[in-house]
Amino acid sequence: MRLKELLFGRPLRTDEERVEQVGIATAIPVLGLDALGSASYGPEAAMTALLALGMLASHYIGWITGAILLVLFPVFLSYLQTIPAYPQGGGSFTVARENLGPFAGLLAASALSVDYILNAAVAISAGVGALVSAVPFLLPYTLPLCLAILILLTVINLRGVRSAGVLLLVPAYAFVGSLLITVVLGIIRVVEAHGHPVPIVAPPRISPSVQTASAWLLMRAFASGCAALTGVEAVSNAVPVFRKPKVTLARRTLTILIIILSILLAGIAFLARAYHVSATAPGQPGYESLLSQLVGAVAGRGIFYYIALGSVLFVLALSANTSFAGFPRVCRLLALDEYLPAEFAHRGSRLVYSCGILVLALFAGLLLLAFRGITDRLIPLFAIGAFGAFTLSQLGMVFHWRRSREPGARRSMILNGLGAFITGATLLVLTIAKFSEGAWLVLALLPPLLFLFSRIRRYHTNVEREIEEQGPLDTSNLSDPIVVVPLKRLDRVGRKALRLALSMASDIHVVQIMAEDMNIDDLKSRWHELVENPVQNLHRRPPVLTVLPSAYRNFFGPLIGYLKELCRKNPDRHIAVIIPELVERRWYHFLFRHRATLLKTLLILRGGPPIVIISAPWYVAKAAKREAFAG
Repeated sequence: MRLKELLFGRPLRTDEERVEQVGIATAIPVLGLDALGSASYGPEAAMTALLALGMLASHYIGWITGAILLVLFPVFLSYLQTIPAYPQGGGSFTVARENLGPFAGLLAASALSVDYILNAAVAISAGVGALVSAVPFLLPYTLPLCLAILILLTVINLRGVRSAGVLLLVPAYAFVGSLLITVVLGIIRVVEAHGHPVPIVAPPRISPSVQTASAWLLMRAFASGCAALTGVEAVSNAVPVFRKPKVTLARRTLTILIIILSILLAGIAFLARAYHVSATAPGQPGYESLLSQLVGAVAGRGIFYYIALGSVLFVLALSANTSFAGFPRVCRLLALDEYLPAEFAHRGSRLVYSCGILVLALFAGLLLLAFRGITDRLIPLFAIGAFGAFTLSQLGMVFHWRRSREPGARRSMILNGLGAFITGATLLVLTIAKFSEGAWLVLALLPPLLFLFSRIRRYHTNVEREIEEQGPLDTSNLSDPIVVVPLKRLDRVGRKALRLALSMASDIHVVQIMAEDMNIDDLKSRWHELVENPVQNLHRRPPVLTVLPSAYRNFFGPLIGYLKELCRKNPDRHIAVIIPELVERRWYHFLFRHRATLLKTLLILRGGPPIVIISAPWYVAKAAKREAFAG
């Protein structure tokens, strides 16, 4: 088995696509880990913003969580309607483009792209944050651990959707199960203790309050906590990955995810207040995640604690998989509209959009390097893109229902209008509250992305306009090409190229550059004997040999100059350059034999329209094997 198949699996045929489609049980971990995992770092981000309040932070987390859930509900209802309206997927991008115009679609795509890239980085770093809180001596290795998980996720997703689902299945359900048990057990103990439970493991001591709960501070905490709503759009973006009936399964999956997320957010907020648990400064000695404190307070530090924290680690780290599922599909839709190169719309050997996966991994890796893998530095940037996409999606659905004549369209339009107002207001709060903490960077990234997409589209349009031609094929003024063969010596490699040239045309030019290279034959002294006589015996015109000296020992410059002069003298004919190339089918081949590759690259970039490039490879291993069999 080859290494590629060992890492990524055997190639899949196009008609095997149904094998890669998923049902609800698999879709929850594949598409929902971001939404579920955000239940851990969303509340913690809100409480981190309230650190200055000391013990009062746990008092306000309930109100902040309630506000977040009020925003979540209309977002959920909006996407529940988007799925049947746009079963081809695409989510916010598709809705905005078809209802608000191309610019709004591009804006949504830009916001989604930023959201997915940041989500990948945030999720991985949050998972590693959970690990180092349980195993503190790993804190100095935060960044290497983040990058290792990113590489693992990239390989898994290149293997296909189903492979990712199989990997994520156990950690996802272990995470949900352990947190639900923690919430239920914690509530029972709160009730038994009449609202004053004694934690089994006391959380870190909370410092006294150094600030009052101002409106500005609470707004910043709400903005940070809104990271818990990211990932909700993933199901509507990826409806095509579901088995039939796609719409029904997608809507049920989204409903289950929202119910679980709401229970976890409300439960965590309730227990944080009841057990007086607050956040600790991330990235600092003594840091302990909010979930680690809660599970320890409710269940102690026994086996259940390590199972729960282990599942949190896996889910947080692997919840970046939501980005790996959504980002390549947004890139595909952009590529189909020619806002990205066509490679983004092509599926790889495992029926996944490999180019989008690799680009996501690259940018997420750069973010992790830039922020040293610390979650709290990334979260302020995170929710801006998500809420921008939410708002454009809901606004687009308003216009969709306005044109629709379906029953209940007016009610749906009002609902989506309310959702657009709520998410738009939340986006404004996020932008204002987090502007100085990095939100300006997201806003600054959007115009360059829009410009880039527009330029790529313009480039594709210009190219299509230039190469498009209607009507029958023009067969006038056809003539044989002039063939040019650059040679060092007349060995087997050069002879193969020369024989190919003789089979193609009668006007053949052999060029030898005297550039002080090793193993250069003196072709001029024996040219008549070795080439001209055999060709004349066939009553054909022999190739013309031209020897060019190179005063500066440069091979490429004199050859390209010769070709340009030939093009100038023969403006109505093609110049076919046959390049002899010695090929060894070994990984180290590129270390030794790269002149032919460089020449082809230069001819493509600088050769001009009349020049045609033909490679004449001679395979060393194949020739040696043939001689061995002959002997």
